[in-house]
Amino acid sequence: MKFINKIVAFIGIIGTTAVFTGCSKDFLEKYPQDTMTDEDFWTKEENIRTFSYGFYTGYFTGYGSGFTWGNYFSGQAFNDDFASSSPGEFTRIVPETGGGWGFTWVRKANVFLERIQRAPISEEANKHWSGVARFFRAMEYHDMVSRFGDVPFYDQVISETDLTTLYKPRDPRSLVVDKILEDLQFAAENVRVADVGEKGLYVNKDVVLAFMSRIMLFQGTWLKYHTTDQARAKTYLEAAKWASNELITSKRYTLGPNYRDLFSSLSLTGNPEMIMYRRYVTGLLTHALMSYNNKEAQTGISRDAVRSYLSKDGLPVDQSPLYQGDHSIADVLTDRDPRLNQILAPEYRLVGVSPNSSTSGYAVMKFLNEGVKNNPEGSGSLNETDAPIIRYAEVLLNYAEAVAELGNLTQTDLDLSINVIRSRAGVSLPKLEVTGQNALVDGVSINDPERDPTISPILWEIRRERRVELMMEGFRYNDLRRWKLLPTMDTNNHPEINLGAWINKDDYKDGTGKLLVENLTVTGGPTTRIGYIKPAFRAETQRIFTGEKVYLNPIPRDQIRLYKDQGVTLTQNPGWED
Repeated sequence: MKFINKIVAFIGIIGTTAVFTGCSKDFLEKYPQDTMTDEDFWTKEENIRTFSYGFYTGYFTGYGSGFTWGNYFSGQAFNDDFASSSPGEFTRIVPETGGGWGFTWVRKANVFLERIQRAPISEEANKHWSGVARFFRAMEYHDMVSRFGDVPFYDQVISETDLTTLYKPRDPRSLVVDKILEDLQFAAENVRVADVGEKGLYVNKDVVLAFMSRIMLFQGTWLKYHTTDQARAKTYLEAAKWASNELITSKRYTLGPNYRDLFSSLSLTGNPEMIMYRRYVTGLLTHALMSYNNKEAQTGISRDAVRSYLSKDGLPVDQSPLYQGDHSIADVLTDRDPRLNQILAPEYRLVGVSPNSSTSGYAVMKFLNEGVKNNPEGSGSLNETDAPIIRYAEVLLNYAEAVAELGNLTQTDLDLSINVIRSRAGVSLPKLEVTGQNALVDGVSINDPERDPTISPILWEIRRERRVELMMEGFRYNDLRRWKLLPTMDTNNHPEINLGAWINKDDYKDGTGKLLVENLTVTGGPTTRIGYIKPAFRAETQRIFTGEKVYLNPIPRDQIRLYKDQGVTLTQNPGWED
């Protein structure tokens, strides 16, 4: 029994679905007459569709549920968009267990795929659901290789007694990602454009294409910046471009008419930008994200992130004559990219002054619905605003970046992608132009002094557009990882990412003249009265980049021991060896 438990711990074997489990005798005196077996279940398409829903909460978390986070805002604050008083640290030790290493979802996808082949359904339905199953397998393996690199690849259900397969060595990342691409290509060819139910709530061909564009952009740029396998990197980037272009040329999507409404609406039904979204309903499914843009203290957006927004003339703040500086919130918001005005509160919220304070002084309101913020559903875990899962603007960004990384970006490509985003109603920034590797706006060359000199001006601007458009939506950390830029998250070597708003402490006094922000540290030290808020000011609170090993997670120790018990070596990721 102990031996079997070890196998279960490794492979994460679970029952195929809860509906296969009969009721306990402790609960009923006799079994119900309608108990369903594995053989009974896979007999009609409606049941297959029901089984597919079991994957949704694993991959389409949106804003999470209750007090459990999704990846939006505080759900993914480990990056340079946030200025925290205690920045999260890079992993330092090998975990004993867990750490994301497990194959439960892989097995579930393989069970799904195998059972579909038994079902008495049409060939078209078989291909559709096989595509859905392979899509979810691709999603899981993308997550696995993104975390660990090389992982064992399983494309069939493994018996508990097949120890050779259960304990096989890690397969090369390149093999696994090739299989991911095969699964996504099959799904893109066979999943229906429309299935039953409301568009945007269920997996269809467009959802597959959108995630394909995201996944293959990640894998292609990872190879480009982390390895010498440039031929395979090109293949993946071409796949990202193809998937994005399929959606662009389908003309089934346009951008929503209001940027902030994408993140704060009580209903996203019918929004033309939503390829997929998650619906929330009072009393059934709610979340807590909006509360942290409302009445709660928050980890604030960094000065570095705020500065990344262009002036409304399309030029960087250090180049634009319109830039007013940042010595007041009014100056910060004047003549800027309108999206900045839609995500930042028009006042500072300082620790020691505001109950809903921000560590940086800059308060984010991107996810706040003003109409219900004072109602019960505006607080706690009762929020009911719908959450984007994947939207058309991201696909446009994926297209532009993939083409730029392939080295053949044209003005037509920009007009199909970045400039569509810039022309959104309420944004209306000047068009981005390209000449060779140079970026221009209204014929003026963009020369951002903060640009990484190893990156071309046009790629820098495409990455800027991605950062701004997807601000605090859970992308930034993985973007820095795939671009091999995690050292820029080191607050010791890059103190600019650990700064907030500029303040004069003398502006914040109570009726007796006592400073309300006396304990708020600004640049220059604890006795300085004027400067930029420095949320993490102690040496021991700095985030230190600990080396190349942190690009991949360590394999937990219990898995290495589990393999060793079977006489097999499970190799540890580089730099994590004990």
